[in-house]
Parts: sequence; structure tokens; C-alpha cells
Amino acid sequence: MAATFYFDLGSPYAYLAAERVDEVLGEDVVWQPLSLGALFKLNGRSSWSLAGEQPRRQGIQEVERRARSRGLAPLRWPEPWPGNYLMAMRAATFAFAAGHGREFTLRAFRHAFQRGRDLSLPEHVLDAALAAGLERERVSAAVEDPQVKLALREATDAAHALGVLGVPTVAVTHGGQGDAELFWGDDRLEQAAALLSAHSERW
Repeated sequence: MAATFYFDLGSPYAYLAAERVDEVLGEDVVWQPLSLGALFKLNGRSSWSLAGEQPRRQGIQEVERRARSRGLAPLRWPEPWPGNYLMAMRAATFAFAAGHGREFTLRAFRHAFQRGRDLSLPEHVLDAALAAGLERERVSAAVEDPQVKLALREATDAAHALGVLGVPTVAVTHGGQGDAELFWGDDRLEQAAALLSAHSERW
């Protein structure tokens, strides 16, 4: 069995999951960036943060409650939030290809939700890249690379075909092209881990 963690840097729930996914699921889990905006369009959905004042306020309060309960730093929300994270997700796609994916992703999430940095702004994305050991110039060029753009688009299309509706989602598969069991939400990591554990015990 294999596990894949789907995320977008604009999602605070994906930030919460990223802070503990390796601990809960093990470091063999694959981290897969995708474009949540594109996924929403494919699924005909939208973000809870855009659903009106009350759902937005309740969502923000719940994220902050979960962060406190897990001992994370107090949240500082970027202004504005949400924004356009396409460049950030292309940077994440490149970072994984360059061997710095987890480090960049965690740095970028913490820049956004611990320091209140708007990842719609290229300089903030490049700051996170530099902190993760990547050269700003390489990342700046990579986000304009047609192959990087294609890789992100194909990853998003593949997630949609698998049935992913939003992030964070963990997909647990038997490998190959088999069906996947999807666990949507940062509060479902333990369920995904239980499935992986049960499978390993059988084998």
C-alpha cells in the first residue's frame, strides 16, 4: 500500500496536515502539490472561505482552534486571503523535482500562516525557496518553465480523476492503477494511518 498527501499552499487545513503528516503516516508518504483553484473548477466547487461572512469566520476559528490544540504557533492570516497561489504551486512542483519539496512546502506554509506572508506575491514565495536551500533565480525561472506548468496541471488532473475533491486529502492505494481510498481533511490522517497499519499487519 502507498499513501499520497495532496496539498495546496493556500489551504490552512493543508498547513495543519503538513505539520504532522510524516509523523502520523510515516516518511514514505508522497507529498503531491496540486492547484486547488483548478481542482475546484473541475469539481464545480468553491472554497468555504468565499461562502459568506459566517462560514468564513467559523472556518477561521476552527483552524485557529486546531492549531492551538496541536501546539502550533498562533496563526497570522495573510492579507488578503485567499489569493492566487498558482506561482507558489509551480514553485512547489519544481522544489520536489529538485529534491527540496518537503522543506520548501513547510517553509512556505509557515511563511503564510505563522508570519502572515501573502504567497500570491512572488518575493514571498522566493523567500521561502531561499530558506529551503533553493536559489531564487532558479525558482523564478522554473515557474515559467512549460514543463513545470504541465507537471502541475497533470498532477491536478490526475487527482481529480482519482476523486479528490479538496485538500488536504490522503489517498491510500494498493499501487499501480488500482482504486484509492480517500481521506479528506487534516482530522482524518489517523484513519489513513490505521488503514496502512492494518494492511501491513496482514502482510
